[in-house]
Amino acid sequence: MASPHRRYTTLILDLGDVLFSWSPKTNTAVAPRLLKEILSSVTWFDYERGRISQAECYERVSTEFNVDAVAVAEAFQQARESLRPNEEFLGLIRELRQQCHGQLTVLALSNISLPDYEYIMALSSDWASVFDRVFPSALLGERKPHLGAYRRVISEANIDPHTAVFVDDKLDNVVSARSLGMHGIVFDNQANVFRNLRNVFGDPIQRGRDYLKRHAGRLETSTDAGVVFEENFTQLIIYELTNDKSLITTSNCPRTWNFFRGKPLFSESFPDDMDTTSVALTVLRPDRELVNSILDEMLEYVDADGIMQTYFDHSRPRMDPFVCVNVLSLFYENGRGHDLPKTLDWVYEVLLHRAYVGGSRYYMSPDCFLFFMSRLVQRINDQAVLNRIRPLFVERLQERVGAAGDAMDLAFRILAASTVGIQCPRDLEKLLAAQCDDGGWEMCWFYQYGSTGVKAGNRGLATALAVKAIETAIARPPSPAPSAASSSKLDIPRSIARPLSPRRLGEFLMPWRRSQKDSLAVAS
Repeated sequence: MASPHRRYTTLILDLGDVLFSWSPKTNTAVAPRLLKEILSSVTWFDYERGRISQAECYERVSTEFNVDAVAVAEAFQQARESLRPNEEFLGLIRELRQQCHGQLTVLALSNISLPDYEYIMALSSDWASVFDRVFPSALLGERKPHLGAYRRVISEANIDPHTAVFVDDKLDNVVSARSLGMHGIVFDNQANVFRNLRNVFGDPIQRGRDYLKRHAGRLETSTDAGVVFEENFTQLIIYELTNDKSLITTSNCPRTWNFFRGKPLFSESFPDDMDTTSVALTVLRPDRELVNSILDEMLEYVDADGIMQTYFDHSRPRMDPFVCVNVLSLFYENGRGHDLPKTLDWVYEVLLHRAYVGGSRYYMSPDCFLFFMSRLVQRINDQAVLNRIRPLFVERLQERVGAAGDAMDLAFRILAASTVGIQCPRDLEKLLAAQCDDGGWEMCWFYQYGSTGVKAGNRGLATALAVKAIETAIARPPSPAPSAASSSKLDIPRSIARPLSPRRLGEFLMPWRRSQKDSLAVAS
């Protein structure tokens, strides 16, 4: 089933320098620079529109650029013979067609002369088979970036430009497509274009889930130095986001929890901590009697100011507002939020004065703090406390909408905002655009070690957060929403006389796949 976020159903591609590569270097007197100048001349434009013959074009070019006509003809013949189809791109188109389950229409719109078009059609490659229809400028009688060329395609293919994605190596051509409501992509880097197309046409949720499934049980954390290590905290958050225990690996902790599963990174031993314990008990929900006994033990680590400390270790006094939020979530979920009034007051002051914006000893992201706060707000069962916290929380979330951030920040923000009815459409668009070719999201730094400053992140967590955020707040993939003016009907002529062309070539000049819609048939 297609993802509910998808609104694009048509892909329109350029041919030269996108689906075909070629070389301007020839064994003639026509240098590559001169050849490209000829390609940008008015005479060549007329040739690509089908207004003049090849012979007339070469003769005019010879005069305009003071070069021998025979050399011009030979140079363009060699350039033509250098044309090679981009097999990787053809493979991607087939992949997208399969993923879209027959709901994707693929068209080509190319500035190309009739002889050049005949040449590529005669190549042994089956490149044309991936297209429903090809629109060469020589048959349209118009070329890009003139709007008439695009309108002709829109009219004859009977497509809605707001559901079309246009790919071209020329920015001018892409701008014209965008001006008609299409989602334009400049073909500047093949890897980036492939990623963009997969993100636009693919199902981000399913692709993200597939990434998590492929790496189930191996979603480990890594430091900024590339050291992979085993820990519990991130695993527990992934489980809360996905509700899938097959994805994670955790320690068997009968009571309190340790951050590390294996050997600690920087010491021989490491005490259990409030943060991991709070998340574990909140997510796993063990026996209530056991939880209450652990809460009683945790209260022994409240300092003189009434603030919960970070470790089950009196010799390691540490306090962190992010950790305190997670501790409060556990206490409120179990009806004991009243046991930590001073810790709640401090968290409120941190929120009020935006003390979280610069991060903390262990966490770096202000959006992470707000995400943790959203978990707390959902668990507060005291109306007076909720009336005090929620309005300020909403205000602080509104301040973050549209702020800069990596994929994890965006996902934290979207998830937190969704709990109070705030929408983040631009943040969601950025998050969708950040999905990688393999379906996951890049690793982002989740936390840092206070004593060393070493940063740690987890692609599994970034992906689980992104998938949950997209599920929670589905929106369009990255493309500006049409304005009221641009949503009006395009002034598209329904009947346009074709330029004269040899009848002997017939349908050979306009290949297309038989569509279920009669509207994709070539006008006779």
